[in-house]
Amino acid sequence: MNWSSYNQSLVRRGEILLGFDVIDNWDIELKEINKDKIGEPFQYPNTFLLLLGYAKAYFHLPYRQTEGIAQGHAKGKIPSIPHYTTINRRINRLDIKIKDTDNKDKEFEDQYIVIAIDSTGIKVTNRGQWIRDKWNVRTKGYLKIHIAVNVKTKKILSIKVTDEHAHDSKMLPELVDEIIDSDSITTIGKLLADGAYEGNDIFRCLADNGILPCIKVRRNARVKKTNHIFRNLSVIFQKNNLQEWKDSVSYGKRWIAETVFSCIKRTFGEYVYSVILKNMIQEMMLKASLYNKMISI
Repeated sequence: MNWSSYNQSLVRRGEILLGFDVIDNWDIELKEINKDKIGEPFQYPNTFLLLLGYAKAYFHLPYRQTEGIAQGHAKGKIPSIPHYTTINRRINRLDIKIKDTDNKDKEFEDQYIVIAIDSTGIKVTNRGQWIRDKWNVRTKGYLKIHIAVNVKTKKILSIKVTDEHAHDSKMLPELVDEIIDSDSITTIGKLLADGAYEGNDIFRCLADNGILPCIKVRRNARVKKTNHIFRNLSVIFQKNNLQEWKDSVSYGKRWIAETVFSCIKRTFGEYVYSVILKNMIQEMMLKASLYNKMISI
């Protein structure tokens, strides 16, 4: 690894968090978003609120301290500083895109990509282990984060945030459709996933979209006439020599999805601050968007 280049990329991440270049386009963006708006016009552009949202997510700040960042770094440069309630309301209403539109995404330069799909849990409270054990505090459930990752660039191509009751296999078609709809020139060549996504419906969905399913089947899986042909082929190959099948499809690259989960949790924490479900989803979308920007560097 080129450590000098890597260290410089970490330094450049600060340019995203405190880059107030948005001030240069302040009036132009306000004029655009206030066009045909009914009621009181917006006083702050969306990109400025998104910047504050990034700072809040990265530094694990409440909204009041987020207001303090704006006061400390943008005072005198913008007409006024938004109140923390305004920051809260506007951030939770933003249409956040995980695709980095500022720079051309390298993964979309390739017409053939390989994706890995997986899910993980995010706690909805930051209560410590001692409080849970001492006072027998019951769990409040958790969020499930479903992502599709480009194994080459480690960027998140699609993300869905649900409660803990959503099954992994039910979210796979939505993740795939979102990638296909986002850019028509992109072709998903292979999809890597673990046994949680194994099933006839999944193999059929991927085959209909021209995607080679590289999914580990169950141990008790059998060849059946009712199975999809791709599933029967996977059963035959994996029963014959599982390790050879893994090597042939590069199944080990599926762990890129686990790497992305690890990066997100170590950088942004394993829990969300928000209390309402829709705000929790917005918070995770914000973190995924910032993660992609950092990976772009």
